[in-house]
Amino acid sequence: MKLIPANQASEEKLECFFQSNPEVKTDLLLQIGYIVELNDKIEGCFVLDSFDDEIYWLKQLYVTKNAAALLPVLVESVLALAKKQEAREVFVHSHQPMVDVLLESLQFYPQKDSVLVDKYPAKSGNWWSYQVS
Repeated sequence: MKLIPANQASEEKLECFFQSNPEVKTDLLLQIGYIVELNDKIEGCFVLDSFDDEIYWLKQLYVTKNAAALLPVLVESVLALAKKQEAREVFVHSHQPMVDVLLESLQFYPQKDSVLVDKYPAKSGNWWSYQVS
C-alpha cells in the first residue's frame, strides 16, 4: 500500500478511480489530499486538512470494497503522516457504526465539545479525536 499526494498521481488512474467512485469529492482531494494505491491501482483516498498549526481533520476517508480490509492499516498510516506533519491532535467525523468501532479500537476518543465539534456540529454521526504522540 502506497500513500501518494493526489496532485502527483497518474491522471489516468485518477480518472478511472473517480469514474468508478463518483461519490468522492475531487476538489480538495486534488489540492491537498492523498490517494491510496494498492497493486498499481487506486483503491482509496483521504484528505488530512490542517485546522490550525497542530490540529488536523481527517476528511473524506474512502476505500473501495476491494481494500476495505486495509482500513485499520490505512488509518494507522494516516496517523503516522499526521505525526510527521507535527500534528498534536487528529479529528474524524464518522458516519458509520463500523467506522466508530474501528476508531475506538485504534484509541480514538468520542468528542462532544472541542474546537471542531463546536464549529461543525454533527447532525448525524460522531466526532472522534486522537492525541498524536
